[in-house]
Amino acid sequence: MTAKEVMELIKQKDVKYVDFRFIDLPGVWQHTTSPVKFFEEDTFKDGKGFDGSSIRGFQAINESDMLLIPDPNSAFIDPFFEATTLVMTCNVVDPVTRESYSRDPRYVAQKAEKYLKSTGIADVSYWGPEAEFFIFNDMKFDQTMNSGYYSVDSTEGLWNTGRDEYPNLAYKVRNKEGYFPVPPTDSQMDIRSEMVTLMQEVGIPIETHHHEVATGGQAEIDMVFDTMVSMADKLLKYKYIVKNVARRHNMVATFMPKPLFGDNGSGMHVHQSIWKGSTNVMYDEKGYGGLSQAALHYIGGLLKHAPALCAFITPTVNSYKRLTPGFEAPVNLVYSQRNRSAACRIPLYSKSPKAKRVEFRTPDPSCNPYLAFSAMLMAGLDGIENKIDPGKPHDMNLYELEGRELKKIKSVPGSLNEALDALEDDHEFLMKGGVFTEDLISEWIGYKRSKEIDAIRLRPHPYEFVLYHDI
Repeated sequence: MTAKEVMELIKQKDVKYVDFRFIDLPGVWQHTTSPVKFFEEDTFKDGKGFDGSSIRGFQAINESDMLLIPDPNSAFIDPFFEATTLVMTCNVVDPVTRESYSRDPRYVAQKAEKYLKSTGIADVSYWGPEAEFFIFNDMKFDQTMNSGYYSVDSTEGLWNTGRDEYPNLAYKVRNKEGYFPVPPTDSQMDIRSEMVTLMQEVGIPIETHHHEVATGGQAEIDMVFDTMVSMADKLLKYKYIVKNVARRHNMVATFMPKPLFGDNGSGMHVHQSIWKGSTNVMYDEKGYGGLSQAALHYIGGLLKHAPALCAFITPTVNSYKRLTPGFEAPVNLVYSQRNRSAACRIPLYSKSPKAKRVEFRTPDPSCNPYLAFSAMLMAGLDGIENKIDPGKPHDMNLYELEGRELKKIKSVPGSLNEALDALEDDHEFLMKGGVFTEDLISEWIGYKRSKEIDAIRLRPHPYEFVLYHDI
């Protein structure tokens, strides 16, 4: 859609407000809204001002003025506001130099797409994230000087088999048995369908939706693949719709990787492929799993740089409560066809050359998609450029390995702090072509350590009272 077409859409739909959206560094959508009379075609060039010092990971207070430049191709009518509101995703620009802002995550992804073309390896990359989430009926939490707790609840939760619900109609989901029972066990079919309907209305093609493995209302909705920046844009719309449809039903949706103890967490398996013209660079009929040598080197790059990648693809303290053996978590840095216990899987659903891709299973939906997709692409390209050998495939169940065999297999970092240490030691591959900058990486590491790791490290955990109150 062009700027002129957006202006026509505003007239056709009798738009009352224009909503400017952008993403902060950690990965949360932000917005500011103007009555339509203050929006003109020149706004696509002049931008809309905002205070960058009030946005996480952005400017210092003495350099706070920033501009939002709307992307006309991202325009859609918001399905939740009572007044007709046109939404556009924006890039962040410095108002003095008019240059793109180095810490704008969307700009990073745009640079990654340009870098891919500059290598001559491929022209375009395609991305298909499978974001999982929970839909709860209730969520409470608090942290004070002298107390701290959380509580989530779900009518599907196994822990509610004996609760007085007047009447309790049973059909609670047993741990690890939420994949794929029909209703009445799956009680969230209609709410997911409502989410899918709205996603398609705002331009997100959907392939499927279903209940996921865990008890307590875990779900997955799968989008049709798209190019990097476009898919990252869609993932933000996806999360926005999931959360707001849940709220419409007096429920709460969360993409937190591990909200429940003792059952599967929420991951975001990311399917990815690179193409040159009409040729899938990752396909070779004679290769392992139908993969080309370039695809194997791409996997080699993902596996080699995985510890550093985790700082962006599993970027929360909570992420590492999901990344534990035994809960279908891809902690093992190996690759395999079909095997879901490996970090990199080669899907074999189709023999078509167009369908050949790599599925990287380590990421989770708490990530900033622009940064996560860019980092994975840069790792894969580094693998191709340096012909990084991914080693031999592992087609056995890795969770059943023990002792000496298991020790031979490298695994993901055990904590966010370890991932940030790895990023400090290994980030040159991210900076090729100026895609990531030292400034952004430094800000990311500093923010994560001070605002998340230290914030949790310094507070007593409720279970510590179980272990230590009587010493």
